[in-house]
Amino acid sequence: MTTPHPPTVASPVPDRRRQACGAGERAGAWPPVLGALAVFTSPGRLQDTGLAAAANDLLAAERSQQTIEHLTRRRPGLTIEDAYRIQWTNIQQRLVHGARIAGHKVGLTSLAMQQQIGVDQPDSGVLLDDMLLPDGSTLPLDQLVMPQVEAEIAFRLGSDLHGPDVDAPTVRAAVGEVLLALEVIDTRYGDWRMTLQDSIADNAAAARVVAGPQIALSAGLDLDSEQITVRVDGEVVVSAPGSAVLGGPLNSVVWLVRQLDRYGAGLRRGDLVLAGAVHASLPLHPGTVIEASSPHLPPVSVRAV
Repeated sequence: MTTPHPPTVASPVPDRRRQACGAGERAGAWPPVLGALAVFTSPGRLQDTGLAAAANDLLAAERSQQTIEHLTRRRPGLTIEDAYRIQWTNIQQRLVHGARIAGHKVGLTSLAMQQQIGVDQPDSGVLLDDMLLPDGSTLPLDQLVMPQVEAEIAFRLGSDLHGPDVDAPTVRAAVGEVLLALEVIDTRYGDWRMTLQDSIADNAAAARVVAGPQIALSAGLDLDSEQITVRVDGEVVVSAPGSAVLGGPLNSVVWLVRQLDRYGAGLRRGDLVLAGAVHASLPLHPGTVIEASSPHLPPVSVRAV
């Protein structure tokens, strides 16, 4: 998928329905994949030095595999919008250094995950091409800080999705393929108890994604009742249905599209979208093999080293 160059932090705030397009995009063409970058990082070019410092600290912590203090402890008044501004500022920096947007993730969608972290609503993050791993990969844990793993239903979009009125049937019609995925999440804070703002700023803990084989989303496939089973070294450790994710994984994508629309952005054909974990995340240890399977979707696995 070709990703246009992001607007610079100095870009003026565009109208949310007429975002400035990056290089290679026809002026006025929808969707403005990176239009949200300009919204989140302007006006003022992150003149708030606290937000700029937070963005830099998170990026440095990820690169050095070090931990930092929770942002909301340093800045108790941090808003959700501020947190997304920090997230997209760091995404922009990674794009400048050669990464490309591969899709999006919805996090904190199941009650189990919300209770584990300590929040009461979902959030979203951006997936980059350097986060993606093929099925059966070996995952080096020494590149991460406090990695954990989640099993999810994921989608490959066959057409664009945008707008405030998207519903589950619209999402289903836009899906090209469906698959199982293992998302490896990581935190740069040193523990997994945090506020929603902390999670958002840290790109919703996105670290790696192991994508399983894709199949067409057939009309008869009931994703809400699809039971996902996770095995660690061959032993079943958790099993939960797709309905554990906001009542169904398509609902998760509805939430994501409406959330992105608030900032003038949306999803594009070819995007990989993770609908969220159906269970509380599991710790990763060297030498273990994690596999997710379900009755109608091909299994996916990864080996941690």
